[in-house]
Amino acid sequence: MTTRHLLLLGACAVGLAACDQARVNVRTSDGPHVAAASDIEAGRYLIVTGGCNDCHTPGYAQSGGKVPESAWLKGNGSGFMGPWGVTYPHNLRRTVAGMTEDAWVEMLNTREGLPPMPWPSVRAMDEADKRAVYRYIKSLPLEGDPAPTALPPGQKPTTPYENMMPVMPGA
Repeated sequence: MTTRHLLLLGACAVGLAACDQARVNVRTSDGPHVAAASDIEAGRYLIVTGGCNDCHTPGYAQSGGKVPESAWLKGNGSGFMGPWGVTYPHNLRRTVAGMTEDAWVEMLNTREGLPPMPWPSVRAMDEADKRAVYRYIKSLPLEGDPAPTALPPGQKPTTPYENMMPVMPGA
């Protein structure tokens, strides 16, 4: 083999190695998304700034966010009552434990859930961010109980709940 062939072979090897490294860091979409040192850090950031803990972590909103991370996203037995019935924030640790990352993204893209969960906002998230949230939640230990089942309109809950029923002026 000539020197020229060896140099060409070496350049190809370096180029292939660079392509392989670049493949590892490719995002799943071209839209705006959180940039962080890792997907887990990006997911944690999205959980905090997206207000996920406000409902999915008991006491988080009431304490101004002063709940240890070890208690985050375990669901909440206190419901939200509105014209839709009563809904309960799920234990997201249990939710992701029972599904693949692709199934998580599909659920976030297609689920037509009940308020107060902001499903339209979740569907608008970049896919890379949805995957980062999954990876962050998946990094947490599987703890906590499942949330109570949602109740239809008119059925009185046996759990604590926040009344979100609209009250008309003068009523």
